[in-house]
Amino acid sequence: MDPQSALDALAEVIRAIPRSGLLAGTIGALVLGWIGALMLRKEVAGGRLVRTVSTLALMGILLTVFLQLARFDPRLDVVTDLGMPEQKIVGEETIIPLAPDGHYWLVAEVNGVPTRFLVDTGATLTAFSTASAEAAGLAPRTGGLPVMLNTANGTVTADLTTVENLSFGNIEAEGIDAVIAPNLGKTNVLGMNFLSRLEGWRVANGDLILTPGRVAAQ
Repeated sequence: MDPQSALDALAEVIRAIPRSGLLAGTIGALVLGWIGALMLRKEVAGGRLVRTVSTLALMGILLTVFLQLARFDPRLDVVTDLGMPEQKIVGEETIIPLAPDGHYWLVAEVNGVPTRFLVDTGATLTAFSTASAEAAGLAPRTGGLPVMLNTANGTVTADLTTVENLSFGNIEAEGIDAVIAPNLGKTNVLGMNFLSRLEGWRVANGDLILTPGRVAAQ
């Protein structure tokens, strides 16, 4: 990364601090740790306690960040109980035909609002443009850690959000994590954090075939 890109990325992080309790908390814990170290150096009473509080706060923040990011990987669901909805995808096999432009596109109902997606197996995260997120009533997750995304327009800060309901074809998903990316343009992306929660997906005769888990018997 060249110096200008690094400065731009740092600027994005700084601009994100007011929106993120985790980032603000991290900075506060670091400052507290510095004060504690200074107190120890000056042999001021309570310095060790201040350092300990700072260390515990940073450990708590690190654990919270890990648990948030772990929600993008279904193999780590066992450690993602953060009071957020369970992520699940059910239904029947759905076929997505190859579009003339060589991509797979679909229109899904996101909280009841028709939303066009590019199915991208190279994208780690499902992402919404700002306009699509607003139309579907998606809001940044309170206290969530902003995610840095590399786009055609450079590195941007994206906010984590939760999609209450997303359905298309014979598939219905609930509680799916996604990001709201301000520089995404008009394109919304259905990424691997969604696809990896399917029972399976494959390409046959040019069509993309998505196979979710079945609805459990009551």
